[in-house]
Amino acid sequence: MLSASHFLRGAVLAALVASSSLVHAFYLPGAAPHDYRVGERVDLFVNALTPMLSGSDDAKLVNDYYHPSFRFCEPESGPHKQPESLGSILFGDRIFNSPYDIRMLEENATCKSLCVSSIPSEDAKFINDRIREDYALNWLIDGLPAAEMKIDIKSGDMFFDMGFNLGNDDGPNVDQPALNNHYDINRIVGVLVWPSSRGGTQDGVLDCDTKVPPLILSETEENRVRYSYRVMWNESSTPWATRWDNYLHIFDPRIHWFSLINSLVIVVFLCAMVSMILYRSVSRDISRYNAIDLSEDVQEDWGWKLVHGEVFRTPNYPLALSALVGNGAQLCSMVGVTLVFALLGFLSPSNRGSLATVMMICWTFFGSIGGYISSRVYASLGGTERRKNAFVTATVLPTFIFSIVFLLNLFLIAASSSGAVPFGTLLLIMLLWFGVSAPLSAIGAYYGSRRGAISHPVRVNAIPRQIPPPPKYLRPWSTALLGGILPFGAAFVELYFVLSSLFASRAYYAFGFLALTAAVVGLTTATVTILFTYFILCAEEYRWHWRAFLTGGGSAFWLLAYGVFYWVSRLSLDSYSSVALYLGYLFLLAILDFFVTGTIGFLATYWAIRKLYGSIRVD
Repeated sequence: MLSASHFLRGAVLAALVASSSLVHAFYLPGAAPHDYRVGERVDLFVNALTPMLSGSDDAKLVNDYYHPSFRFCEPESGPHKQPESLGSILFGDRIFNSPYDIRMLEENATCKSLCVSSIPSEDAKFINDRIREDYALNWLIDGLPAAEMKIDIKSGDMFFDMGFNLGNDDGPNVDQPALNNHYDINRIVGVLVWPSSRGGTQDGVLDCDTKVPPLILSETEENRVRYSYRVMWNESSTPWATRWDNYLHIFDPRIHWFSLINSLVIVVFLCAMVSMILYRSVSRDISRYNAIDLSEDVQEDWGWKLVHGEVFRTPNYPLALSALVGNGAQLCSMVGVTLVFALLGFLSPSNRGSLATVMMICWTFFGSIGGYISSRVYASLGGTERRKNAFVTATVLPTFIFSIVFLLNLFLIAASSSGAVPFGTLLLIMLLWFGVSAPLSAIGAYYGSRRGAISHPVRVNAIPRQIPPPPKYLRPWSTALLGGILPFGAAFVELYFVLSSLFASRAYYAFGFLALTAAVVGLTTATVTILFTYFILCAEEYRWHWRAFLTGGGSAFWLLAYGVFYWVSRLSLDSYSSVALYLGYLFLLAILDFFVTGTIGFLATYWAIRKLYGSIRVD
């Protein structure tokens, strides 16, 4: 079952991995280390249980640590929820205190009993199912996630894999998974946990060094489980400022580089092709047109010159188009600034949820950009209902997205998933969108209206000319699908890593690769859209406005198709709720991608057409 965090991670990640050099170079400014005294308590906080990366990246239900069926040991005063940031909540964190008593540099390697828990047969079945589904426990100590030490098979590098297994089901009898009820905690400038399953008698003297059979939970009778732990303090030469380096592991960076180089080759090829067309075709046409004596009674026009009196005619539904462009510009600004912050190291992983928090803040305050762009585009397209345009730009997209997220959140609540966004958080998001972003959008629209329409180099004819039937490959949906192949091809390898990281509940840190990929996708989208627009103008089709937006956003259709392929080939969704949630979040990702790339295509084409028709003499 997917959590609400899948959409919010993907919404960005489809548009956000610092290269290792960037990760090493920066840490969160202002995050000072805590100097512990000998004997001072070191708090261990517990987070929600999530599925780990396995052979099949199953998307399953996210459970609270203190879900009643787990029967984990609780603090004497009861679990207390820890304060979290907005982004942390949206990313699915549910952090509580724990009963573990860890003291700085005290009781080194001392085996300690936590509690003895009674687990009924029905809860034993619940736990065994979670073990088979490869669920992981997630702890936090001094801001660091507890991890298991692993070796990257391809590169041979050692790294810390965040989270550790709830149990073990790879023994001789997979029908009887073993529950890990003992934890060896090794706190260095990182937190490593070696979970183990200790069966035998669960009462009496505790000896962590004695070899015992694994603990198998019976699904037919009540079980007694003793949870135990020991802490080992090891001195390390790792500086505090670089303690996250082992966590921020980029798997198989050669594939990232191959994808990036492949994308760059595509961009260079496209730019060279478009430049050749513009130089050989357009320049020749411009020279020929400008050489004609305008005083003559007859002037022969052909190709794209024939539609010079129609190309700036008001398109159908200018209000809807300008609202889409305005919201797309707002999203582009949010993605760009968030990527810059990530590359500069300000979005430290130690500040949980900082990525989503910055995204929400940027989206909120960039409402002024959306209103300004929408207002100016609307005026340039000949629109007159400026107040209606400002209202639609400020409210329609947030309402649409919020309605779908709220509906999908109801599925999570019905499934008792801890990944459901709390009602109070939803109210806060509504306040940010409609109480801050909407007024800022209205202010931006006001200044955009005062600035007025963009000047056009040619006049519009009073009577529109007839449009000949276009070739099949220049029909709107054909150009959208053909034009979306190259931008999608430039990003699909990185998209695979994003989806794999997303549905395996792993953090994604390759923002350097992602930023370069995003830049390549943006440049490719602009180039392809300009190229197809030139083709349709040569075919005497002057209704380019919606076509440019649709062609620019064509990669969203391939993103949607790839998401369905990823579901069929990689995911195991065992309920209708899981399928509905996955497809719902995938649809939202595709919509956001459509807005961003469609806006890039439209604005790039608008600029190119003004330059093109401004370079010729028109009677």
